[in-house]
Amino acid sequence: MSKKEINENIQAEAPAAEEKKPKNLKKLKFGSMSVAVLVLVIAIVVVLNLMVNIMSKRYPMKVDLTPDKRYELTDETVQVLKDLDKDVEITVTSTRETFSSMATYFQQMYASYYGMNVELPYDMIPEILDKYAMYAEQGQGSVSVRYADINKDPDIVSRFSKSYNGEITDGYMIVSSGDRVKVLTNDDVIGMIKPNQSSSQNAVTMSFAGESVITSAIMSVVDSNPVSVAVAKTMNGQLFYQQSYENIVVSVEEFLEKNGYDCEDIDIASDDLSVDKYDMIVVAVPASDFTVDVIEKLSDFLYNGGKYQKNMLYIPNLYATDLPNIEEFLADWSIQVEDSFINDDQMIQVPVSTLGTYTYAPMVNIADADTVGQLPNESLPIAAPGARPITLLSKNNESVTKAILTSGEASFLMDLTGENDQPIDTGSFNVAALSYKETQDGMSSLRSSVLVIGSSFMVDNSLLANNNTYNNASVFMNMVNSMTGKDGGVVIADKALQQSTIAPTTSQAKVIKIMVIYVLPALVALAGIIVLLRRRNK
Repeated sequence: MSKKEINENIQAEAPAAEEKKPKNLKKLKFGSMSVAVLVLVIAIVVVLNLMVNIMSKRYPMKVDLTPDKRYELTDETVQVLKDLDKDVEITVTSTRETFSSMATYFQQMYASYYGMNVELPYDMIPEILDKYAMYAEQGQGSVSVRYADINKDPDIVSRFSKSYNGEITDGYMIVSSGDRVKVLTNDDVIGMIKPNQSSSQNAVTMSFAGESVITSAIMSVVDSNPVSVAVAKTMNGQLFYQQSYENIVVSVEEFLEKNGYDCEDIDIASDDLSVDKYDMIVVAVPASDFTVDVIEKLSDFLYNGGKYQKNMLYIPNLYATDLPNIEEFLADWSIQVEDSFINDDQMIQVPVSTLGTYTYAPMVNIADADTVGQLPNESLPIAAPGARPITLLSKNNESVTKAILTSGEASFLMDLTGENDQPIDTGSFNVAALSYKETQDGMSSLRSSVLVIGSSFMVDNSLLANNNTYNNASVFMNMVNSMTGKDGGVVIADKALQQSTIAPTTSQAKVIKIMVIYVLPALVALAGIIVLLRRRNK
């Protein structure tokens, strides 16, 4: 081939090379844009996930589709968490997965022993604890939750030994803030889900009481001025109330503990009623009279060497009338509990667990709004079954008395013995009264008080727990708080759990979480890579 022919062939091939070069540049430019878009999409997905993760710690990002809203906290608890100014730690001495196992175990137990298909969703408790931590982030304080297997790491709870003398084992929940510790035992945790008050032998429905327990424990450990209460249970080793009335004493003690009071059982005769240790004493439903020595001990406690600042809650037994020493003690505080009970033509039927049945109760009114304070729902009735009227005595002593709760104008008194079936008297009668004595210390007033509630069944657990139906719990708490000067607590109703629910189980929730956070973004990224590769190879 000649030189001329070679040059002609080169010139003929040159346009093809020039045409190929722009095509490669276009392909490279398109591929780079695809990579950039893919990187941008992945970056957006990652940033969105991070933002959602951060936001979920402060604001509810999950939608509760359950008909009973079981995963939501009440407005009262949310406000408590937002108002926190201290850090709280909740240590659960079991794994998070343990609660799912508990749900399965107890459901099988009910099916095996009782032949009932009852839902016991203990796996909701970790979800609820997450909400506590989330809402607390909106305040100055915090709530942190951690799960610890003490079988593998028993030292995890050793730091609580200075503040708690009891044994901490598997399944406990320890709520702590600084040196203050509130321990919820395994029984307390199991009791967070319990049969509803309306349950029958043939139809058992469950309710969630855990929010009240957990919120109260948090309020207790952050309380900078806790009130210590001596609950009189025995006198010289013997119960001074009838065994059938024990539920009343237990109900009062548990209610006070749930609302941040530090309670301790004492023997009213043999134990020391120390003014350095206790701020208040509870004497409920005595069926036998106290000795003179015991009465003197009560008086000395309230007098407190002239410093006062001590308090007493007294709840009479409905049928115990021959108590001369106790009556003389109350008379010194210008109070007298009458030997009759209050009836009314317009009464409501209420449950009383102490009696094991429903009974009729008069509805009472608030006579002293300052003592009772603000109620969450003022339209709810205050029920006082078996209420003995309280007379405020006019005596020449330093006591100041006032009625707190009174019956309606149309109420009337009936004889306790039943010998007289006709009304003894008609009108409005005192159901709860407060008496106080005080002295001056410079510019300060020092006061000791005695609060008397004439209806023992008014503080029965059935009425205190049904705080969506009655105002008994809020009224009782506010009266005691007002007397002791304790900051107002919150009364949280048990949440009725409905059987039908579309809520996923814990394992299902995990699968959904993995799908949304990991699998779907990975599929998007994979699809982008496949599209990129196919287009580059065209």
